[in-house]
This record gives sequence, C-alpha cells and structure tokens, in this order.
Amino acid sequence: QVQLVESGGGLVQAGGSLRLSCAASGRTFIYSTMAWFRQAPGKEREFVARIKWSSGNTYYADSVKGRFTISRDVPKNTWYLQMNSLKPEDTAAYYCATSASERSTTSYYVDTRNYEDWGQGTQVTVSS
Repeated sequence: QVQLVESGGGLVQAGGSLRLSCAASGRTFIYSTMAWFRQAPGKEREFVARIKWSSGNTYYADSVKGRFTISRDVPKNTWYLQMNSLKPEDTAAYYCATSASERSTTSYYVDTRNYEDWGQGTQVTVSS
C-alpha cells in the first residue's frame, strides 16, 4: 500500500515562496511519474507539474512555468514543488500523485485518472 504524505502548505503574500514536499512509502519506485495537481474551490483538479522518477525529466503547466520547480530526492523517496512568485490565483489545495508509468504523452500525465495514489492535500493560500 503506497502512502503519500504532503507538507509545506500555508499562507503567503503575493510574490512570496513556498516549498511543498511529498514523502512516499510502501513501494519501490523505478519507472514512475510523480506529479502535483491543485484544486481551487468550485473548480476541477488541474495538473501543475510532473517529474519522471527514473530520469528527472520535468514538465509544467503553462500557468506555472518559470515560477514553479518540481524536483525529487530518490534516496528519500520524496519529491518537491518549489513555488516562487506566487499569485492569488495559485490559491488551491495541492495534491501529490504517482503513476506507475513514464509515458511521455501530455494527454496521459495531465489526466487525474492515470494516477493510482494520491496524497491528502495541503492548502496553499496566497493573499493579495
């Protein structure tokens, strides 16, 4: 049973920074995709960023490109989301997720249905 534990959310002013962490246990990850999604009130859960566990290859949603950085620490089974230049529209619950696939098709890894395991979510609130 895979467990994902997120941390690092909070309240920050616009222009500030936060770093989210997602610690995984219960499985050895070799070829997997680790991702971050977010969900604002009344909206659907949306893709933010993903990293391929084996290579470290990354991909970002256009809305966060240049401001957010996803990274991983393989020995710690942990991945991160460094969020800089935060905007009020980044306010949401952020979820980490894993997929037992490293398919490179964009339509595949932005789809929540292709992720087997999810964290509990951590709230990020950006004030203006």
